[in-house]
Amino acid sequence: MPDRSTAALVVDHLVKDVGPVPALEGRMLRVIHDVSLRARFGEVTVLLGTNGAGKTTTLACAQGLATRQGGRVDLLGADPRDAGPDLRARVGVMLQDGGLPPSWRPIPLLRHLARLYRDPLPVDDLATRLGIDAFDRTSIRRLSGGQKQRVALAAALVGRPEVVFLDEPSAGLDPQSRTVVFELIDQLRRDGIAIVLTTHLLDDAQRLADYVYIIDAGRSVAEGTVPQLLQDHSARSAGTGRIRFDAPSGLADTYTGRAGVTLTEISPGGYVLDGPLRPDDLATLGAWFAARDVMPVGLTLSTATLEDVFLDLASGATAGGER
Repeated sequence: MPDRSTAALVVDHLVKDVGPVPALEGRMLRVIHDVSLRARFGEVTVLLGTNGAGKTTTLACAQGLATRQGGRVDLLGADPRDAGPDLRARVGVMLQDGGLPPSWRPIPLLRHLARLYRDPLPVDDLATRLGIDAFDRTSIRRLSGGQKQRVALAAALVGRPEVVFLDEPSAGLDPQSRTVVFELIDQLRRDGIAIVLTTHLLDDAQRLADYVYIIDAGRSVAEGTVPQLLQDHSARSAGTGRIRFDAPSGLADTYTGRAGVTLTEISPGGYVLDGPLRPDDLATLGAWFAARDVMPVGLTLSTATLEDVFLDLASGATAGGER
């Protein structure tokens, strides 16, 4: 088993250009400006970012599937740009679009892939665990999005990788299938595998992550464990709690409360009251509702979540430390 204190993947100051881009008169477009991260054995490292932030491109460079223009990548002690079959056999990759041959059936495909490895996982056991045996008679082109996700995950794992890259592994899955995938990821972590994944589902990230990197506009803007990120967010916002509710849009500017307590409309009709909340803030909010004849929908009182951290930082603020 690999030494869990060591990094399976090191990315330092990654730079990536694409192009030439016609809208830029044929010049290159820089999509990754400065991304750094570490992924350790026996941990789940999660990359968060909005669409277009650079998560998938970062993974492609880390896997050696895309050429970088600057920075350093070390994957299992080697530069993946120069990787030979020995290194590639130690790495599992689940691409966002699946990359699966559409005419194959799932289990024959997995058996074919297993024959490419020296010590593959038992295909039948893996297929049963992920529920693939239930739809094996269907060609991949006819599978649902969630079924294709499960086959792509199995394809990434069948070779017993030391590092596995999972791009949106729970996208399109029903709750039962997500639970199965979570349990499998937990088992991989216990087995000492380094898991690097991206997700748009922040609840999934909070459930799975040992360490989180937030990427915004091609730059690393924050990193830490989930508790560290939540603590940093609380220090920035000076808030001890948060009240969420839905109400008619456009009312945030009419709220007047104590200093440090703010009402923000974070989405059309979706409000957050944030700050060093006290019991009398509930009375103030109730009076505000009554004065405007508003009955809120879905009012909840909670502490900060990883979603709050993400919304705070994805606009370009910086935070976090070294790792």
